[in-house]
Parts: sequence; C-alpha cells; structure tokens
Amino acid sequence: MSKDWTKRDPQASAEAEKYDNPVPSRDFILEFLQEWGAPISHGRLCKELGIKDEDSLEGVSRRLKAMCRDGQLISNRRNEYGIIKKMDLIPGRVIGHRDGFGFVTPDAGGDDFFISPRQMRQVFDGDRVLVQEVSVDYRGRREGKIIEVLERGTRTLVGRYKSQGDFGYLIPENQRITQDIMVAPDPGSNVRYRDGQLVVVELMQQPGKRQMPQGRVIEVLGDHMAPGMEIKVAIHNYEIPNEWPDTVRQEIGGLSPEVEESAKRNRVDLRKLPLVTIDGEDAKDFDDAVYAERKRSGGWRLWVAIADVSWYVRPGTGLDNEAYLRGNSVYFPEFVVPMLPELLSNGLCSLNPNVDRLAMVCEMTISSSGKLSGYRFYEAVIQSHARLTYNKVGSMLMQPKSPEGRSLRKEYAAVVPHLEDLHGLYFALRKAREARGAIDFETTETRILFSDQRKIDNIVPVERNDAHKLIEECMLCANVATARFLDKVKVPALYRIHEGPKAEKLQNLRAYLGELGLNLGGGDKPEPGDYQKLAEQIENRADRHVIQTMMLRSMRQAVYSPENNGHFGLAYQAYTHFTSPIRRYPDLLVHRAIRAAIHAESDRGLLNRLKSVFRSSKTILRPDGFVSNPAFCYQYSLEQMLQLGEHCSMTERRADDATRDVMSWLKCEYMQSEVGGEFDGVISAVTGFGVFVELTSVYVEGLIHITALPSDYYHFDAAKQRLVGERTRKTFKLGDQVRVRVMRVDLDERKIDFEMVEKVRSAKKPKSVRQQLAEGEVDKANAKRKKGGRKRR
Repeated sequence: MSKDWTKRDPQASAEAEKYDNPVPSRDFILEFLQEWGAPISHGRLCKELGIKDEDSLEGVSRRLKAMCRDGQLISNRRNEYGIIKKMDLIPGRVIGHRDGFGFVTPDAGGDDFFISPRQMRQVFDGDRVLVQEVSVDYRGRREGKIIEVLERGTRTLVGRYKSQGDFGYLIPENQRITQDIMVAPDPGSNVRYRDGQLVVVELMQQPGKRQMPQGRVIEVLGDHMAPGMEIKVAIHNYEIPNEWPDTVRQEIGGLSPEVEESAKRNRVDLRKLPLVTIDGEDAKDFDDAVYAERKRSGGWRLWVAIADVSWYVRPGTGLDNEAYLRGNSVYFPEFVVPMLPELLSNGLCSLNPNVDRLAMVCEMTISSSGKLSGYRFYEAVIQSHARLTYNKVGSMLMQPKSPEGRSLRKEYAAVVPHLEDLHGLYFALRKAREARGAIDFETTETRILFSDQRKIDNIVPVERNDAHKLIEECMLCANVATARFLDKVKVPALYRIHEGPKAEKLQNLRAYLGELGLNLGGGDKPEPGDYQKLAEQIENRADRHVIQTMMLRSMRQAVYSPENNGHFGLAYQAYTHFTSPIRRYPDLLVHRAIRAAIHAESDRGLLNRLKSVFRSSKTILRPDGFVSNPAFCYQYSLEQMLQLGEHCSMTERRADDATRDVMSWLKCEYMQSEVGGEFDGVISAVTGFGVFVELTSVYVEGLIHITALPSDYYHFDAAKQRLVGERTRKTFKLGDQVRVRVMRVDLDERKIDFEMVEKVRSAKKPKSVRQQLAEGEVDKANAKRKKGGRKRR
C-alpha cells in the first residue's frame, strides 16, 4: 500500500486549497486508526503516511491535538493516539464538591459522571481524566470510574497551615478540594511560617490511589483576618495572573502618555461631537462614550464610541499575550485586577474628558419604534465633552426640578439637550425590548461598604436608575449592530451566545411553578417572551426574588463562541461584545475583526481573500495599503476562534467564582459579630439536609440544618421544593418568610448556620379559578377551559 497519504485521502485536494502545508483530513485519520487497530504515536503515524517535512509534521501534531480537544481522539501516557469510541473511555474535567464527591464533565458535552468520594481521593478539582461508566442509577444518572489522569490542573494551593509535631498539613481554601496536603519541613528554604497562617504550597506529589498529596511552603500570605487577605487568597486560589511580566513593562515603557499625532491620521474627526461618558462614581477606566440626536424624519442617530484598544495592543506582543491570559479584568470589592496596565486602562485607552482619544465608532440609525435600521463602523479621534456619573445623570433626567437636578443641569448645560435625546431614545429602545420579548430580571446587586481600616461597615443594595438603563440599551444596540456586521462579512469572531433551557431543567422549573399556581408558557420550547410574561406576573410578589432565581437556574450559561447561535435571554438572533475592550479580551478580538473588515470592505477581491484566510490556518493577513502596520493584521482561523471562545468563557467563570468567593468570605466576616442576633429572611433554597435563608436586610445567605427545624422528622419533597414534617405536616418551602437566629459562622468553610425562630408567612398558594375570576386575573372563557380541564382529569 502506498505511504503517500495524498493519494489515499479523498479530501486531500480540499486540504491543499485551504492550507500552504496540507495535512491528512480528520476523516482520513479516523479511518486509518480504525484500520490500524491500536493506538499509534505521532511519529509512527507520520511515517506510515509518508510525511517527512518539518512543517507538515507540526501540522499533523496540531491536528491530532485539535481532534483530542474535540473529543475524537485521546492521547495516553505513552503519547499514543487512539479513537475514544473504541476504548469506551471518556475524557473530561473533574469538578469537586465540598462534601468529598465529585463529577466529571465530558469534553465532548453530555451528562456528567458522578464520582464517588473514594475515587476523588486520587484527583483534584480541575484535573483532566479518562473516565469509564460503571453504573447508571434509577434516575438515569451515570457513575464513573477514573481510569487515568491525563492532565493535572493544580500546581500550587493556598490554605491554612496546621502544625503537627515535626510535620504539618495544609487545609486548602479551595472548597472543592477536600484532601489535606502533607507539608514536610524544607531545610533549604528561607520561608518561615507558623501554625494558623495562610500560606502557598507547591505540590511535590499529586494525590494518587494510595498516596497522600505532599507539598512545600513557598510563600506566606499572612494571618487569616488581615485586611485584604480574602483577595490575596482568591487571586492565588483561582490562579488569576496579577503581576506584569518584564516584556509588558518594556512595551508600555515605550508608549507616549499622550495620543501621538501620527495615530490620528486617516481617522474621522469627531472631536466637536459632544460625546459624554456615563459611569459609576468610582470608575477609572472609561470604555464608552455616547451621543444621540433626533432625526427630522423621526427616530434617532446614535453614536457609540469605544476605546480603540486594538490600536495599542497588537497581536503577538507581550501585552496581547498577557491580556489573553487574563481574559478580563476582575473586580473585587474596592480592588481591581486589570486586563491591561494602568497606563492603558486608565490612561491612553480611557476616554477621559477633554483630551484626544482614539476610538472605534459605531454610528447607528434607529427608528421611532426603537428598531436598529442602519449602522456603520469607522475609526475616529474623539474628545469626551464630560465625565458624568449615573447619579448625576439620574438627577438631571429624573428629578430635573430638585435642587440637585437644577444645579447639575446648570453645570452641564451644554450637554443636557443631548442627554434628553438619549433619554427619549432609551424609552424607544425599551419599548422595542418589550415588543421583542427579551427577559428582564430586576436582580439585586450588593455593595460592601468599608471603614478606613477595611472593616465592613454595611452591605447595601446597588440602586439602578434610568441612567444605568440608558447606557445599557445603547451598548446592547451597538453590540447587535456589531454582530450583524460580523455576520455579513462572514469572518470568524466571537459571538456572545445564550442557548435556550434544557428539557430536564425546564421540567423542574415547571414542577416548582405549578406548586405556586404559576405557569411558564411555550410548551417544550418556551420563547424569551414566555419567561418575560412570567417575570411580569410575579413582579409584586414577596417571593419574586426566589422565583426569578429558579427561572435563572433553568437557563444555560452564556458563553463565547464563533458559532452564532443567538442570545435567548436578550431575544437577539445575533449578539456579540464590542463595548468593553479595556476589560474584556473577546471585545478586543471583535475590534480586530472589524478593523480588518472595514479596511477590506471597499475592495471586493481583498474581502474574498480575507474570507479565504479566515477559513484557513494561515497565520496572518496584511490588507493592501497597510503592509507595515500590524494593527491591521488579522490572524485567526475558525479553529483558533473556537479555542479562544473556550478560553475566554473559562476566564469569565474564573472571575465570577473568585469574586463570589471573596463576597462569601466578607459576608461571613461581617456576620461574626452578629452571632445570636435575629433577622427576617426568605427561604431561597430547599435541600434534603435543610433550607437556605437569605436575610432581607443584609443580603446574606445561611443554612438552617434539618436538625435545627422545629421538633419533627422532615422529609424532602423535591418536586414541590419543600420539607414536610412527618407528624405535624408542617412545611417549609421556597419563598416562605421566616425569622431566624444566627447560631454559628465558620469563615474557613464560608458557612453561616441559622436557627428557626418562627415562620412568618408562607409563599403564596395557588388561587382557585373562582378567586382568580373575582380578582379579574382570568376571563370567563379561560375559566371554562380550566374547569373543563379539571373534569377531563
């Protein structure tokens, strides 16, 4: 048989058209491995296929790794590649649980595998493993056995050091890792630590079936209750990059603190357009500036100017690599780990008032009914005419006759008419959102207030006014225009996608709603409008927050992907992130795609070549006329975008988890002084081991263990999300209003324990048809249908 793969692979000619150095197609590799009958190394595979040159060898290596990533192949310890389906093995990522058990999420998607506590002893949360199905329970849930650890996800751990004679051990701060780490003295180390301190341990021995994990202390973070310690721990725990490498320092050292004149050439001059920024009181990085004006024919023109970060952060630089690794800025209470150095984030790229700044502009036309009817993108030089805050704009627009409103309108008289145009545009966009059926949950965001000594003074809700919503709608509009543009030019870029709910979660939600006399329309495939109708229906209920939480849990998480699957929650067919390149890497990638496309758009032949490059794995494109300027280069294939989407989704989840952990720490710290105190709250979750209660005054959640409920044996009714007393038939269910006493706060475990004082009020029960009819909630025809349905049952 010929060893020249090009004569045997039916897709060889197609591969040759796409790549400078073509390699065997995926289908051919799978077919070859099927015939080979056993796993094979990269070297042997290339030898059998007659591949010898260095570029092709590297190309095959990349393809094999991509096939492993996509769940087609698996690489074993001997670096041999085999077909996953033939091995009955499934690769996936370990997710640990604080109670010792865990799950494996398959790389290729699908249901998780349950992993027993015994199996979890050999791995840590985040490890990548091969798992084999060993059983399926009566509910169809799969249990797996770990066959092999493919990749270790943990190199260092943060935790509390506990001394025990000549040795000691580390209790990890990561709640998903339940094994203690043995710490032996290191005579060659200068690091000094003592019992009870928080330290960083480097793992010297990973966990195994018969071996305990071991490590050595490499850094002392300090005492457990030191101010700011919660942020230090989170940064280490979640491995968030927070030090600037020397390459980045050198690169920003060569930047001018002002925008250079050469950078302003060939840009649209918008410096006289009265753009303004509207942000929070404490904001330092200003991504976006806005301006709107009414059209004589009706409707509006809207300008959204976004900081042109892609001009300064070029592909292949140290700055770009570090921004990629960070993925996004991480916002902790009163502390930020930025994606970009301060010279850029707060300086050159920030749209500070009354200074020249480079911007990527989305100019839009919007109809009087709030629909986007046209758009164009271009590079510009702008000046922000005012740095405004949400509170100031809220006062000017919503309380114009109040003393503060009058004073501010006088101070900012030059931009007040334009703010009023923006306000009018907001109402039109809001009306269009309602017509579209987008889901609009009014969730409560909290803010922690600190004293000068960084002790917590209070936990308060963040108030949202029309200024917040105005900016949000303008940004949504620009993001939609961007998605439509990218869809039109057909370049691989990252969309922000949010798919509809899964069947199982939908079933759970409907069962819960049924107990409250509520219904989610839409059958098996509800639309966003069905969710929104339900949200409006519960708007005045005391348990609205709990119901909204259950609705949110039924939906999937939004992610980044080059495949445009639409955004369910916002009810958009195409959506992306364009408006925050200072703090989000996906937005920076989108800006690069826009720049490449707008410079190629006027040249159809160039645009076709651009699309060809996007479909291939070639590494760089230099549009005509910009050969020497790397700012205009686009270097991403579809495969690369898939990987970038996964990475950016991961860094976003990492930031969310880290900030949530810090908030939990701080809330526990705050509640330590409240032990013995009584609070009102609402049952926010029900489990087999108790009920979680969220306190209404301080927005803190804690557990009433099932043994701390009034004297009875309680049984968990999962379908109705409630606990029922065996003797008294007393029930505790989602949404019940209760009064509790704080019994214990465990800062190490991030746990707060409550005791039931009394049940104040039950969540609303379903109303009869007669009650609903009397209150005008249903018409007679609906009432007849409901009664008829009851008879048929």
